[in-house]
Amino acid sequence: MPEYIPSTRDWVREQVEAYESSGGTQGTTLRDTGLPVIVVTNRGNKTGAIRKTPLMRVKVGDAYVLVGSQGGAPRNPVWVYNLRRDANVEIRDETDVYTMQVREVSDPDERARLWAASVEAFPPYEEYQGRTSRKIPVFVAETA
Repeated sequence: MPEYIPSTRDWVREQVEAYESSGGTQGTTLRDTGLPVIVVTNRGNKTGAIRKTPLMRVKVGDAYVLVGSQGGAPRNPVWVYNLRRDANVEIRDETDVYTMQVREVSDPDERARLWAASVEAFPPYEEYQGRTSRKIPVFVAETA
């Protein structure tokens, strides 16, 4: 089994630890916002190690939308490259854990619909897109 390498960012590492050590009953909201998050487990594209990232909970039907905003930073978050290399993920949504496959959304109509759902769930995404010249990647995770 590949090694788990925790994030170097304190808040990410602490949120994942709280989420998982409680079985999904604590650490389920983004810092002080009260907005729900999920934990996405994937494989590092360079190391092959297990990586875990808390992301905003955006659910459309049975699928999850994963938005690579990184607060509007000029570069994509590393997990975007991980998902582009290996589409297999595990999603922890509070006490539920799902094995899923992701795909990057390229169809303009589907992307617009999923982007709107994402902004509704977490309005700062719109501001984040305005901060960066890159087109923020959008993935959809569905059961395999």
